[in-house]
Amino acid sequence: MDTINFKTKEIIIEEGSPGDCAYIIEKGSVEVSKITLNGKKLVLGVLEKSEIFGEMALIDGLPRSATIIALEDCVLSVCTKETFNYLADHNPESLIPIFKVLVRRLRSTLGLVENIQKKTGIAIEAEAWLSKMT
Repeated sequence: MDTINFKTKEIIIEEGSPGDCAYIIEKGSVEVSKITLNGKKLVLGVLEKSEIFGEMALIDGLPRSATIIALEDCVLSVCTKETFNYLADHNPESLIPIFKVLVRRLRSTLGLVENIQKKTGIAIEAEAWLSKMT
């Protein structure tokens, strides 16, 4: 895999842009963020050495789901679609770490959805209770 360097505060991936590769952090750290419906930046997390990002676009070819910015000077390995497909054909076991990342992130997302549902459910119950009082 080829490597690429990014300077501090440099945008690596912009939300909504086309994507055809994933990155593995060899050195440095990056910030993952999204723009909310009201236009504010929401930081989703920080990724560090040996972590991967951009894997969703690598697999499904859809636009990038988040913005990634270098928090410090970074060295990233680039995993292209061709490399991914080669590994899938010739060494599928090597892709297990990527799938583990996807599953971990999916579980985290499901936890957030569950928390929102609980909060929304409480709000709906409170609203129903208050409507009975009036």
